[in-house]
Order: sequence, then structure tokens, then C-alpha cells
Amino acid sequence: MKNYILEMLKRKDLLVYLVISGLKAQTRNTWLGYAWWILDPLLMGAVYFWLRVVILNMEGEGIGALGIGAFLIIGLVGFKWIRSGITGAASSVHGKAGIITQVYLPKAIFPFGTSLTEMINFSFSLLVVAFFLAYYGLMPGITILYLPVIMAVQFMFVSAIGLVLAYVCTFVRDLENLLSHLMRVLFYASPVIWETGRLPEEYSYIVDANPISTFLMGYREVLMAQGAPDLEKLFIIAFGSLAIIFYMIYFYYKNEHKIIKAL
Repeated sequence: MKNYILEMLKRKDLLVYLVISGLKAQTRNTWLGYAWWILDPLLMGAVYFWLRVVILNMEGEGIGALGIGAFLIIGLVGFKWIRSGITGAASSVHGKAGIITQVYLPKAIFPFGTSLTEMINFSFSLLVVAFFLAYYGLMPGITILYLPVIMAVQFMFVSAIGLVLAYVCTFVRDLENLLSHLMRVLFYASPVIWETGRLPEEYSYIVDANPISTFLMGYREVLMAQGAPDLEKLFIIAFGSLAIIFYMIYFYYKNEHKIIKAL
């Protein structure tokens, strides 16, 4: 396993290639190109702002019509990273069958490439978040230093799930079709467009046991309320994610030959 990890570290040039090609693929054959990195979160925010404030008249307790814009953008871009990272990782191995079957490469590096690509995409989306925060006067304080911590834990979480799905989906392609529906369920089961205080007490476990809630609430606390995220929950998620990552790297090391046969 040690040699396998060293081989992954030696292939950092491949990781850079995967990230660059992944970012280019998102804007390929479009007129506006990389402008979509900014336009996409703006349009998502506009749609859900219109839905909540105009149609449902739900500005949000303690948020107001102005703050709800920043609230929605933070939730949407945070969830987009999770959704795109997980669904992209699911096809990251069998989608590169042309490369994998010709040259030996550590297969575990491909889900990491997808996770890193989406983290960079999320970083650009933070420019839109910064615009909303500045426009509405919601200036973060010193607690913004927690932002990289939340991002690092979310990267580990997405990578852990991605490693599992990348292997399983190589053999069970039907799972990819189910993922889109599962992510839609997670979207509405997480506080992406709603506040946690709206849930009845008997359903509070939906937030408490949902790692996505920890990330989104952490971003909002740091960026909007000048507060600190739930470090205890972040530590638990980080520990669990690292355990899965190391186990899956070992699993790939032992079972990579099966991937070649499946491809």
C-alpha cells in the first residue's frame, strides 16, 4: 500500500491534467466560456430567490429580504460542490477507460481529481458570495479564517464518497442513474434553501445527522454571522472521511485488477 500511495504522489502531473481538463470540459463549446463559473451561481440564486421571496413570500426569520440572497447563494454553491463532486466521481474511473486500459495508473487518483476540480469551481463561486455579502453589508469578521477548515473537511468528505462510488459504479452503472434522484432528495433534506429553525423538533435529526447541514451552516455562520462553525461535528466528519479514504486506497490497491477486467 505504501508503494501505491507513493505512486499516486508521483502522478501529480496526472492530477493537474485531470483538474485542468475537468475545468475546461465544463465550459467546452459554450460562447461565454469561464464566465459561466460566475453566471451559474448567480442564476441559481435568482431562481430560488424568486421562488422563496416572490412566490412563497418566505423571506426568512432573522434574515430579511436582503440577507436571504446571500443565504441562498451560500447554500446553493456549497451543495453544488457536493452534488457535482459526487456525481462526477461516480464516472471518473470508467469514464477514463481509454487511458486506464492502455497505461498503468493508480485508479484512486481519478476520484481525487474530480473532487479537486469541484473545489476549485467552488472557490470561484465564492466571488459571487463575496459580492452578495459586500452589497448587503454582511462583512465577515476574523472567523473567516475558519473558511479553509470547512472547505478542507468538505473536500475530504466528497473524496471519501467519490472513492467508494467510483469503484462501485465501474461494476454497477445503474447506480449513476439513481444518484441524480438521491442528490435531489439530499438537496431538499439539507438546509440549502430553508433555515434549520423551520423544522419541527421531531425532525431535527435530519439536520443533526446530515454532514451537508454541518458544511452549509458552517459557511453561513462564518460568512454571514461572524461566528464559528461546529468544530466538533467537523472533526467527526473529517475523522470518518479520512478513515474511509485510507481504507478505500487500500481497497483499490488490492482490487485494481478487477477494474481492468470490468472495463
